[in-house]
Amino acid sequence: MAAQSFQIAIDGPVAAGKGTISRLVADRLGFLYVDTGAMYRVTGMLADRAGVSIDDENALVELVEKVTIQMRNPSETEKDGRLTTVLVDDTDESWSIRTEKIGDLASKVATYQKVRAVLVAKQQEIAQSQNVVMEGRDITYRVLPDAQLKIYLTANEIVRAKRRQFQLQTRGMLAEFEEVYQELIERDKRDSQRTTDPLTILPEAWVIDSSDLSIDQVVDIIVGKAKMMYHRFQQTG
Repeated sequence: MAAQSFQIAIDGPVAAGKGTISRLVADRLGFLYVDTGAMYRVTGMLADRAGVSIDDENALVELVEKVTIQMRNPSETEKDGRLTTVLVDDTDESWSIRTEKIGDLASKVATYQKVRAVLVAKQQEIAQSQNVVMEGRDITYRVLPDAQLKIYLTANEIVRAKRRQFQLQTRGMLAEFEEVYQELIERDKRDSQRTTDPLTILPEAWVIDSSDLSIDQVVDIIVGKAKMMYHRFQQTG
């Protein structure tokens, strides 16, 4: 798919800060922030509500093909801590998909090739007509292979587990560090070993380790490079 807009593709493991950083970068640039992981969460949520087995790939595909999934930057009335507003058939499901249960289901449905194919097509459609900052785990090489700026954002496991624990606690959830850490390791294992689109670092991707950097520092670094590349894009586009 040839890039028709300016696309920033960000990959990386869970709790690397992709969501927060991508959202802030999108704000600074005036781009749409797209959390592709939210689509897998929607799939998990739909399966949970319909009582569909998480092991039935064809049934999962049928569920997600029937719905319209839209994303937008939160409006003034929606600024309640969410990074993006997720609409499923015009119903706001932004918080419904953010439970640990749905997150676990999302990680499992993401291993299915047919499910990924349907959702990748939806993600590519979003990015065709507008400038985007899109993050996930296969954006740089599967969803937006022609993105002008490709980034792999990471951090060490301890830092990521602490960040994840803090996220859960701020939502009022009980979260023991050891449990969060083990779940993170399992998520990493699933992401790197899945047969369909395993988490990969492309040679052309710009690797940023945020372990010792603040959120603002990472955002400044990415925005600086993006502005330079976007200026070139506008001159040649």
